[in-house]
Amino acid sequence: MLPKIKTILYATGMGAGAPHVFRYALAMAEQHDAQIIAVSALETLSEFAENLVASYIPAEQRKKIHDDAHQSSRDKLQARINQLCEKECNNNQQCIQRLIDIRIEDGAPAQAVLKVAKEISPDLIIMGSHRHTALEDAILGTTTHKVLHSASVPVLVVRIPDGFHEEGF
Repeated sequence: MLPKIKTILYATGMGAGAPHVFRYALAMAEQHDAQIIAVSALETLSEFAENLVASYIPAEQRKKIHDDAHQSSRDKLQARINQLCEKECNNNQQCIQRLIDIRIEDGAPAQAVLKVAKEISPDLIIMGSHRHTALEDAILGTTTHKVLHSASVPVLVVRIPDGFHEEGF
């Protein structure tokens, strides 16, 4: 029996290659009559940096800054996805409405993707990958590599062409 794909987790860092990767998520959603949930990470400060900031900025103000950053990231991602949907869907409301949620999570990108995947149990994760040197991969690892080897569901890795940039994004 063929697997059913009803929920796609689209992971994005909102970089220059995001439109290229989102098109794959949208195409898969169209082919399988699936819904898309987008996730992006808001990396947190190190413990040292957090303590340093805490000594200068009151807790209430830090919370407001954090909440504003979440909302700003969410708004930016929503605007970019709306712009792509308008361009790709030709005013097809069913296509545009495939995106049902946007999640902005605190933490390292791989942890954020895996956390949301655990919570929503998607049928597929779609994310992009850039070319890295072997040294970069060995020292830092990559978000894609971490998700690929830790996710409990299939992961579609979309190679972002070198130098990819799309006007307006």
